Amino acid sequence: MATAKEKKIEVKAHLKQLRSELREIHLAVTEELTLPDPKEIRRIMTSMEDLLKVIEPKSARKSKK
Repeated sequence: MATAKEKKIEVKAHLKQLRSELREIHLAVTEELTLPDPKEIRRIMTSMEDLLKVIEPKSARKSKK
């Protein structure tokens, strides 16, 4: 089980990566007027869901379902 400090570091790194990827997509959409590849969007959404699993405790996820 990860400690709170390790969890915080993992979440920060994950968020930094997501921000970078989303920034690239945003620039492509606004400057180049191109839509992102659907596979890339699905991959980022999966990554966000993985981050949510790290952030939320198991009991909170079960109660939402």
